[in-house]
Amino acid sequence: MYRILMFILSIGFCQNIIFTDFFTDNTLRFDYFHSGVADTERVSLDELRLEGAWPGSKTNLIDDMYLGLYRFEVVDLELDKVIYACAFASIFGEWQTTGEAADGVWRTFHESQRFPEPKQPFRLILKKHNLDGSYFTIYDTEHNPVSRFVNRSPLLNNNKVWRIFNNGLAEKKVDILILGEGYRKDDMKQFKKDAKHLISVMFDTEPFKSRKSDFNVWAIDVFSREIGISNPHQNIWKKSALDLRFNSFDSDRYVLTFANKNLREIAAQAPYDAMMIIFNDPKYGGGGIYNLWSTVSSLSSQADYVFVHEFGHSFASLADEYYTSDVAYQVSLPEYELNEPNVTALFDPENLKWKHLVEEGTPIPTPWGQNAYDSIAVVYQQKRQQMIADGVNVDKLESLFEELKQSTIPMLKSQKYYGKVGAFEGGGYLAKGLYRPEIDCIMFSRNRSEFCKVCSEAIEKMIDWYVK
Repeated sequence: MYRILMFILSIGFCQNIIFTDFFTDNTLRFDYFHSGVADTERVSLDELRLEGAWPGSKTNLIDDMYLGLYRFEVVDLELDKVIYACAFASIFGEWQTTGEAADGVWRTFHESQRFPEPKQPFRLILKKHNLDGSYFTIYDTEHNPVSRFVNRSPLLNNNKVWRIFNNGLAEKKVDILILGEGYRKDDMKQFKKDAKHLISVMFDTEPFKSRKSDFNVWAIDVFSREIGISNPHQNIWKKSALDLRFNSFDSDRYVLTFANKNLREIAAQAPYDAMMIIFNDPKYGGGGIYNLWSTVSSLSSQADYVFVHEFGHSFASLADEYYTSDVAYQVSLPEYELNEPNVTALFDPENLKWKHLVEEGTPIPTPWGQNAYDSIAVVYQQKRQQMIADGVNVDKLESLFEELKQSTIPMLKSQKYYGKVGAFEGGGYLAKGLYRPEIDCIMFSRNRSEFCKVCSEAIEKMIDWYVK
């Protein structure tokens, strides 16, 4: 009766969930297999895994931002009430847009969702966005938290967990976890140096700089047998601790791991809301997927930029705003508005989704020197791809970045609306039909060391979600 009364009362308070009514202080992890092809997907249970204390918010439990391609919900069986929900993207969701998936080749990826442990029986639901923004269900199954089928075996306790900085209780902060990959035991001093440096770069970047007190940052020492990670295009194979690899989805610089379960077991030793993996390799590369994790090469000359850029993806669901680089996905013009906060198809220019940041008198769409930029950037990409095909060494490839900066920075800064918010054509991997908020941004090029106003606002909104 008490639980029913609390449910009725919660409706009058924006359907808030009182944490202690529904949850213990522990974390459950839903491990599952995600399989399919371009137009079909299946989800099957691996197991429910008990982790440590719940590190997330105990007040904001129902995600109302609806970002990402998927939505995960926990439903109390007695009340038939959603008591926890979060949005996310996934490796499978990205793979579905590749040529391999379109050709009908089935693949399976291991994935996980973490949530506070319910006190009573519950349903787990996975939903996916339709093109029009609605959802359809791809998994819906009942579970009992006290079932013998919940894995309650002890967590790993053989990796040192240490803090870079701490500002308070995990439930009131955004907890970031840094993992090292391709570092031997003898390289642990280097890992600590790299981790502290990259975190300092991010927290020298707005809006993270102003919101640093809202974060805790942890790290775990993870040992590999040898330096670096695998690079299949160069026939370089290494047995690294987390199995990170270049050439994910056959994209030279894209770095992912498909060893999700191993990664999650290691990460469970520390509290985290967001995970970042830095790998000990000089080759430029990285990746970031919303509410999953991000990766970056710590030895690349572009590590500072990539670290912040990829965290923009994984933390705030920011889209790539560039369009001249090769990507693994098959991209086409959308039929409906995108849900990423920093790109738009501009179906309704009068109601631009970031119109509150546009100064009066700024034309929509907003003119800029796209042809001049493309004449530089496209030639650069062609040169880079040829050098990669020729097996040119890393140092020569890295030197191209500086050449591109020297050519494009003055060109972009000379534009009339540089630094202004508008709708600039070119973004989300498409030169035409998609628009970004500013001429330049961390999400557009390696030129700028700050986020545009729209991206900054999206990041602040996400921080608020965790801490307020």
